Parts: sequence; C-alpha cells; structure tokens
Amino acid sequence: MEKIESMSNAKIKHAASLHLKKNREKTGEFVAEGIRLAEMAAQSAWSCVFAFVTEEAASKDRVKKILETLEGKGSPVYVVSDKLYRKAAATEEPQGLLLVMRREKAELDSVNCGKSFLVVLDGVQDPGNAGTILRTADAVGADAVVALQGSVDLFSDKTVRSAMGSHFHLPVIDGIKREDFLKYAEENKIRCFVTALDEKAQPHFNADYKGACAIVFGNEGNGASKELLDSAEHVYIPMRGQAESLNVASAAAVVLYEAFRQRYQSEASSHTK
Repeated sequence: MEKIESMSNAKIKHAASLHLKKNREKTGEFVAEGIRLAEMAAQSAWSCVFAFVTEEAASKDRVKKILETLEGKGSPVYVVSDKLYRKAAATEEPQGLLLVMRREKAELDSVNCGKSFLVVLDGVQDPGNAGTILRTADAVGADAVVALQGSVDLFSDKTVRSAMGSHFHLPVIDGIKREDFLKYAEENKIRCFVTALDEKAQPHFNADYKGACAIVFGNEGNGASKELLDSAEHVYIPMRGQAESLNVASAAAVVLYEAFRQRYQSEASSHTK
C-alpha cells in the first residue's frame, strides 16, 4: 500500500470534494466511510475508485480482510495519517477507513415490471429519513427506490451512512420527474399508493399490495405532491394514542412491512398449490 503524506495531495482533495453534491453529480462518485459500510461496499459489484486507511485501522483483522478484498479487485489503497484522514472524512468520530465509490447508475426502464415493488420518495428532505427508508426498502425486498425531483440526494454522506450499505443491494434511481414516473407507472400497470390523511384514504392494511405496486412517501412537513395525490390511491396508518403523526421513516416501515406481509403470504400460498 502506498503512503500519502501531503495535505495537498490530489486524492485527499478529491475525496473531500465529494462531500458536496455538485461534485458527486459531476464525477458519479461518492464516499462510503466506516468499517461496516466499507465491508458491504467491498463485497458488492460496485467499483471502488480508491480507499484511505489509517495505520491504526489497518492493523485490525477486520479491516485487513476488507483491504485484501479491495486489492484483489485492483482498487488502490493508500495509508494516511489521522490528520490527512480527517481532511477527507465527514464523520466526527472516524473509524479510519474511507472508500471512494463509483455509483451504479440505474434507470426506471431497467426495473422488472412484472410484479414490481417500488418505494418512491416524493420530496423527502432529511438524509437520515431517506437512508432509513432505503434500508427498510432493502429489508422488505423492494425492487428499487425511486427519488423524485426535489428529494434529498440519496448519495449524500449522511444518507449513505443511514442506509448502512443498502445502496449496494438494490437499484437507486434519482432525479425522476413526477410526470415521467406517473407515465411509467401507467404504461406498466403499476398501482400507486401514497400515504395521506384525507377522506379518500383507507387504512394501510386494507390496501392490496400483492401485484405490481409503488408506495409513495412524501415530504416531512407538507406530505406528497399534488401530482401524486391526484394519481395514487391514498392510505393512512390508524393510530389510537395521542401522537399527532409518525416520522416518515417510521411510517414507511409500517406500510412497507404490511406490503411485505401480503406479498410474502401470497408467494408462499402459490408455492404450496
């Protein structure tokens, strides 16, 4: 492993620049930081452009295995001091291992539409919420996560950390215009459901998610956009306590696991026939 000692090194500057959205969009690269996240990134089919590791981190057995995997794939690994690492990193308590990853670009047309199970973000703004929803979507076996225009950057540092490696497990499709998504759903006979509190809404457990469907979660403060509300079936989560509402990531977990339950039972039933 080559050692980097200069604060002005181009790779140090490049990694640091990826904390800005404009640079991630320009390069198609993003940062995956931390041991667990690095493990999942290294084991995935995604390309690692290069990695930084501190001497302390490199001495750990778990990190050694990650570095062996990266070097086996031909990804350059550079040893850096704690000071240099902190310049490139974004975390307050860094673990000494940082990967610059090249994102796999996914398109709506690449998703299998037969019995698609899509999770859609319509203006979700908090990166922690977005990452948690992405992680839940991965857990329930969704076919893709679609972020409509105006949603948070799904490859920001906090979103990537919150998703805990789920970026590497399912297609992440962002920057989609609402009208393009609705046209795609209509052409492919994908039923759209949106969480909303109005007279049109039915309890989320009464909706039928077993066929091709997309479940839309809206902005934390304002909910889903008018375009989606006008075009999708409305569902809500019944509550008996005094809480006014659920956090969007919590609401997503509730609804997505109901969809998972229905789809799982339907698949199990079909296999026993």
